[in-house]
Amino acid sequence: MTENVREPAKAGPAVKESTGEPASTKSGSWLSPRVKKLLRILVSLVFLVAIFWFVLKQFADLSEVWAAIQTLTILEMAALVAATLWNLVTYWFVVVIATPGLTLMQAGVLTQSTTAVANAVPAGGAVAVGLTYSIMSSWGFSKGRTTLSIIVTGIWNNFVKLGTPILALALLALQGDRGGGRLVAATIGLGGLVGAILLFALILRSEDFARRVANRTQRWASSLLKLMKREPAHGWDIALTKWRSRVIELIQDRWLILTVATIVSHVSLYGVLLLSLRVLGVSEADVGWAQVLAVFAFARLLTAIPLTPGGVGVVELALIAGLSSGTDEDAQVVAAVLMFRLLTYVLPILVGGCTYIVWQRKRSWRDSAPPLEETRMAVGHET
Repeated sequence: MTENVREPAKAGPAVKESTGEPASTKSGSWLSPRVKKLLRILVSLVFLVAIFWFVLKQFADLSEVWAAIQTLTILEMAALVAATLWNLVTYWFVVVIATPGLTLMQAGVLTQSTTAVANAVPAGGAVAVGLTYSIMSSWGFSKGRTTLSIIVTGIWNNFVKLGTPILALALLALQGDRGGGRLVAATIGLGGLVGAILLFALILRSEDFARRVANRTQRWASSLLKLMKREPAHGWDIALTKWRSRVIELIQDRWLILTVATIVSHVSLYGVLLLSLRVLGVSEADVGWAQVLAVFAFARLLTAIPLTPGGVGVVELALIAGLSSGTDEDAQVVAAVLMFRLLTYVLPILVGGCTYIVWQRKRSWRDSAPPLEETRMAVGHET
């Protein structure tokens, strides 16, 4: 959530330059980058229209949804906006913790600008990564420091994202909803999560183990590349051990606060969904908070499949299908989900457009990153 770096931007948009697409293609190939991009946009639009047509036909009429939204009071709208703003800010802290030397306001500009790209552009995740390198480079952060921040925040986010469905299923079981399928899914998921965390911990604990993992993975990758008639992989052991030392240096004194901040960020996003449901008339008796958490968690896992930018359409369908009960309350559910996505998907695009302009014009931030030695001392390390 492609690792191209360029010199600090002086003029012109950074997104186009960071896509990593070649300026030209071989003659005679009709699948040029522009054609591929248009095809992705067309497929996404068709898929999106089909999903919303199905949702509005299956669960609620558009007029009913609009009527439900109109019942919101000023106080309820204010509460939703406050929860949304808090949700935005919480992730800024995660980025600051994972990127020594970055200020909170810089983290806000970075996060919102790249989020807007990821939400608005087909294959936006890759483009957002390129924009991350462009922004960080313009502020004086090296490719290595930027890569470390991206990887560490990605690992922590994925651990929480994978752990949330397991927690939700366990909570449902404790509440008496002990479906066999749910217990099996929770057990399998817990085993996978524990295995991933254990592997990560062993890599950090032992350099020798890290080398063995890298070498074995490299052999598997080389075998696959051989079938594709490509050059074998090499140097993975050096890359992993170097990455390992950098991660240890960063998280040795920050792993706990990074974990807490990441959990708070994910819980805040869930809180916006739960609040949207409650203010639009979907009570605890209609859909319990644990069920909302379970549906929310599994819907977020679907975003790993980049069918549409930011999972638009896919997430809405998953949330509505999971929270609807086939009663008169379905209109309120649809309204709540659309309100939730308006606040957490559409609004960040608008905010990101503004922060992108801030990045372009805030000249005092150019090359302002403190030296790596200073950030090491700040987290308690010797140079």
